[in-house]
Order: sequence, then structure tokens, then C-alpha cells
Amino acid sequence: MKELGPEGELRETKIRRLKLRSMRRGIKEMDLILGGFATHGLESLSDGELALYDEMLSESDHDMYQWASGQTAAPERFAALIEKAVKGANIA
Repeated sequence: MKELGPEGELRETKIRRLKLRSMRRGIKEMDLILGGFATHGLESLSDGELALYDEMLSESDHDMYQWASGQTAAPERFAALIEKAVKGANIA
């Protein structure tokens, strides 16, 4: 797994960076899904899951939306994170 953030980045700094990246996506649907999840769920992820989430945020928003909406299956390495994000988005 490739670490995308600055080397030696503190966990709290990484979470803040990932929250910002989650809320400022290319399409509004992913802003809502990932932003909602990031606000409530990033702190509960392990360091390995945070690194994987960081990697996932580099994927296309259109691909991630298809995964989140069930239109296509997410790659195996991201499937659990997409499921957590959808469940944790708190979208009414």
C-alpha cells in the first residue's frame, strides 16, 4: 500500500487532511457520501485503513459513486471501506 501523505505525518493531521479531501470531491454525491463518513467515521479507522482510504480518494469520483451505489462492484481492496463510507455517511 502506497502512503500518499507526507512522510511522518501525524495521525491527527492525516485525519484532518482526509476530511478535507473527502468533502471537496468532483461530484456532489461523493461530497455527501465521503464527507458525511469522514465527519463521523475516520477516527475509528486503523492506521492501515486510513492509508487505504487515502489511496482510495485518488480514484475517480465516478468510479467511487458506481461502487457506493452498487452499480458496479468495488475493487476488493476498497470494498470494505466503500461499505463503511456508505453506512457511515448519515445521509437522510
